[in-house]
Amino acid sequence: MQSWKRTMFILWFGVLFCSSSYTMSVPFLPLFLFDLGVPESSINLWAGIVHSSAFLVGAVMAPLWGLLADKYGKRKMVIRAGLSLAVIYALIAFVQTPWQLVGVRMLHGFVGGFVPASMSIVASVAPKEKLGWSLGIMQAGTMTGGILGPLFGGLLAEAFGLRRSFVVAAIIILVATVAVIIWVREGKADASEDAVAGKKQAEPVTYRMAFRNRALMSMLMLLVLFQLSVNMIQPLLTLHIAKLQGGLQGAVLSAGFVLSLIGIAGILASPIWGRLGEKKGYYRILVICLLCAGMVISMQYFVQDLWLFAIVQFIFGLFMAGIGPIVNTLVVQSTDEQFRGRSFGLTTSANQFGAMLGPLIGGLLGLAVGIHWIFVFTGMMMAAAGISVWLKRRRELGQANVPSR
Repeated sequence: MQSWKRTMFILWFGVLFCSSSYTMSVPFLPLFLFDLGVPESSINLWAGIVHSSAFLVGAVMAPLWGLLADKYGKRKMVIRAGLSLAVIYALIAFVQTPWQLVGVRMLHGFVGGFVPASMSIVASVAPKEKLGWSLGIMQAGTMTGGILGPLFGGLLAEAFGLRRSFVVAAIIILVATVAVIIWVREGKADASEDAVAGKKQAEPVTYRMAFRNRALMSMLMLLVLFQLSVNMIQPLLTLHIAKLQGGLQGAVLSAGFVLSLIGIAGILASPIWGRLGEKKGYYRILVICLLCAGMVISMQYFVQDLWLFAIVQFIFGLFMAGIGPIVNTLVVQSTDEQFRGRSFGLTTSANQFGAMLGPLIGGLLGLAVGIHWIFVFTGMMMAAAGISVWLKRRRELGQANVPSR
């Protein structure tokens, strides 16, 4: 096997384990709050604080970790994040108050960066003609972990209790980190480039370089909009599914099944969209994915049966799966190698800001107009983003074809 493929698949298992350890513990934090003495009347407030605290800190810290990855090496940042996350997950098992849990979650956001640093390594070692496919494979690894995590976490919590499941999550991310320590190497070329980057960049210029790069800024704004639109539905999804099936009993299980369908669609489609991007053009595939995802999710306005809702969500997942990998590929193509770690740090910030704002906006809209109109609003945002990308690309190509005088 070629060395870059070996590195990619080792990191694929790494992001799968990282995503699994996250999703096997974090979704159960609201239930864990009951064990910490939080009354049912304020559980939603505390759950929101616990979740958003990590997103907020993580969004602020991601560019800094990206800068350090460019300066000292991406592999070191993967190892730093993995070891730190193992300690954080273990600490969750020992907290005694809600505020202690918030503090640990803020540390969680502070030390993150395993997945973007892994993506950055793969983007650096993969041949240019395989870039879309390799990042699609990595995206599929993240989605696979996202599906397996809640399943294993639920089984472990049922068998051993929530606190011990957090310890298991710590062990899983530790195993992934040890695999990176033993088998992953950036190579002499990467190391020398990082050394050059460290010399050239005497001061942290992440934001200044980003604001000058219009292509990068466009992709970051697109990621914020994409994550915001996708996450707008999340606060109301379980209640909507309960309404479709005629009662609250079993709604959590049904919601988990629907979410897993989206993840399965992502696993199947992400590498395919990456290959199509390599052959047909990344911008063309990005526009197709945004337009089709927008149209499909808007169709939920008319859906009144749970089985049809699940099918539409699966189809939505097929198109949604192409957006993340292609945006990451375009970010890589529009940035210098010396800026690679910082660019992935900024994409992480964009994703986390969108994921933080989406549930808040969705919850407020849910009070005003109801979830059926939120599906329409989400679809319109995605379709508008697709049209915007198409018009911008046409304008750029038109300018490139104008002969100079």
